[in-house]
Amino acid sequence: MITVSEKAANRIKEIRASKGFSEETPLRVGVAGGGCSGLTYQLDFDEAGADPDKKDQSFQHEDITIIVDMRSFLYLAGTQLDYSDGLKGQGFHFSNPNAARTCSCGESFAV
Repeated sequence: MITVSEKAANRIKEIRASKGFSEETPLRVGVAGGGCSGLTYQLDFDEAGADPDKKDQSFQHEDITIIVDMRSFLYLAGTQLDYSDGLKGQGFHFSNPNAARTCSCGESFAV
């Protein structure tokens, strides 16, 4: 399962509305190769929704649907998505229990 903090949920709703997406548009969370630690996180809105052929996993947090492809889910199971707007850096942050190491900026990780 992937969870979302209240701060992250509020920011997701704000961004979704500002980009003109409907309240039903899910957030796709994924992992791609790259970054200084080997894997990077990806966030995007996905108007197409879950793809059962790719065995997408779907999670609900209040009125936010999160979709994760199965390959990414293997790296992200148990992760919490948070949002910070403090002086140390504004943006989404992943608390990933599967990450063996992360880079200093928090945008990439290794397992």
